[in-house]
Amino acid sequence: MRVETVSDERTIEDWKRAHNEIVPAAALSTDEVRERVGRYHLEVVYLGDTLAGCTTVRPPTGEPQTATVIVRVLPPFRRQGLGNQLYDRAMTHAQTLEPQHIETIVWVPNTDGLRFAEAKGFVEVDRDEDWIVLRR
Repeated sequence: MRVETVSDERTIEDWKRAHNEIVPAAALSTDEVRERVGRYHLEVVYLGDTLAGCTTVRPPTGEPQTATVIVRVLPPFRRQGLGNQLYDRAMTHAQTLEPQHIETIVWVPNTDGLRFAEAKGFVEVDRDEDWIVLRR
């Protein structure tokens, strides 16, 4: 496994590709990803030279101060421990930001993502027709 912080055009395009494949209802443009690079900590993960997923850590906002951690693993790479490694990495980064709470957001059709979040101790706190917000 190789993890890279999103910082150049190659990693921006790879992060976008993983995000858009996993969350097609919220597909982002390259410019939207570039804008997120300035606000969030984004990483891409590779197995060998093959893109396997991406992560997002959003800094704490609101009251109480809540950080957001999102782990996305492409379907062919799920259930192999990769999500656990990415989750641990993203949570470590989020905790350095000293939030009072950590949330994750799952697209409703992504039942694998929901099961993963629940297995990590996240509990649903909000839901609409597209998104489930979970907190721990």
